[in-house]
Amino acid sequence: MTTKLSAQALDSITTASVPAYDRSALKAGIVHFGVGNFHRAHQAVYLDDLFATGSDHDWALVGAGVREADEAMRQKLLAQDWLTTVVEQEADASSARITGAMIDYLKPGDAAAVIDRLSDPAIRIVSLTITEGGYYIDPASQKFDPAHPDIAWDAAHMDAPKTAFGLILAGLLRRRGAGIAPFTVMSCDNIPGNGHVTENAVVGLAELVDMGLAQWVRTNVAFPNGMVDRITPATSDREKALLAENFGIDDNWPVFCESFKQWVLEDNFPAGRPALEKVGVQFVKDVAPYEHMKIRILNGGHATIAYPAALLDIHFVHDAMNNRLVSDFLAKVENDEIIPVVPPVPDTDLDDYFALCQRRFANPKIGDTTRRLALDGSNRQPKFIIPSALDRVSAGNSVNGLALVSALWCRYCHGTTESGAVIEANDPSWDRLTAQAKLAKDDPKAWLAMTDIYGDLARNQTFIAAFSHALTTLWSIGTRATLQRYLADQL
Repeated sequence: MTTKLSAQALDSITTASVPAYDRSALKAGIVHFGVGNFHRAHQAVYLDDLFATGSDHDWALVGAGVREADEAMRQKLLAQDWLTTVVEQEADASSARITGAMIDYLKPGDAAAVIDRLSDPAIRIVSLTITEGGYYIDPASQKFDPAHPDIAWDAAHMDAPKTAFGLILAGLLRRRGAGIAPFTVMSCDNIPGNGHVTENAVVGLAELVDMGLAQWVRTNVAFPNGMVDRITPATSDREKALLAENFGIDDNWPVFCESFKQWVLEDNFPAGRPALEKVGVQFVKDVAPYEHMKIRILNGGHATIAYPAALLDIHFVHDAMNNRLVSDFLAKVENDEIIPVVPPVPDTDLDDYFALCQRRFANPKIGDTTRRLALDGSNRQPKFIIPSALDRVSAGNSVNGLALVSALWCRYCHGTTESGAVIEANDPSWDRLTAQAKLAKDDPKAWLAMTDIYGDLARNQTFIAAFSHALTTLWSIGTRATLQRYLADQL
């Protein structure tokens, strides 16, 4: 027997912890764009912990979204009174909790309702988890792209914008006109300088509307930088079945994650903020060292194992870590090429941090997939891998490992694994990537011709040579033998 998750059912649920506060007394303080798994396993959990202390009940979450998939998520959560079951899993233990920090979810596509809520003085923070590819930035320059059709539409239709940034700007415009202090805009995505990137997007759109508005945003709106971390795989029927079997709960869209979580935030919230330091959030003056470490070592590590594992038909990340070729490849690339170019981080040993990442990747309970790690390489490689390679060649150092990571991505985008299995589209630019990967099989430089992705690295002779040799070797002797050569320092 299972219990269908709902507010009414909370009293009967004994297999999971339930909200330790009166949800009816919560009041909205945050509008969040992008109510996906990561948000519900991270920001929503921290707020749930804070509310359980009896504090800050006027900082509840209101969901928002702009994609078709957001409406599907809204319907699933609406049916269970905005509750979410979060299952934390380690190798030797699992526990479930039901979080209740969200109290509403605005209908995607209803721009008027979203702008109305954003103009409410009670809303003092607008946060985002819209993925790395959702910021309309050029991959090579990492600058906002004002020519994107979505942005051009919003600039011409500020009464009914379609993007998160258009809605945010419309909300700010309404508040300015009404004399209401602006909210703080807080990115929770894995992007270097995510606050700066978000500011550039909002201001870049404002510049298309009115230069005075753009200057007002620059002067009056805060965009704190932040580093977020928690491994959170996608939800499938597997997770739903595990929740029903192990905890007796029927949740329309549960979240499974590791027990580890981290959030480091620049303390820049002029409109106020919840006291999240009470529940483990680190507030610092400069987030850059922490996010640099995380993006290069953890996210770069994910990118390093994703493509060789996928090419070897390894489905789960923990199985990839149990494959000596893949795990040794990760360790060598990290220790030889990535960690040496990561600047020091306060009170942190980088080797210890990488060892923690390795243990987290190897967690057999998470069920994270190599396909998820390989997703959206055209947006992730320029953030997670290419900067490390650029730092190394700029200092005159070798990039054999990082060039091989890039070559493995190219080989993956060719569209088949080593066994000949078809790789389904796994990137918004999949058609373009597969076309370039097919050209690169005979001419590796064709892959590097994507200068919007590789930037200056595409013109660096050291990287060109290393990449070309790695890709040629992959096609000549295969993934396994190529990894073996690299590990033996014979590539």
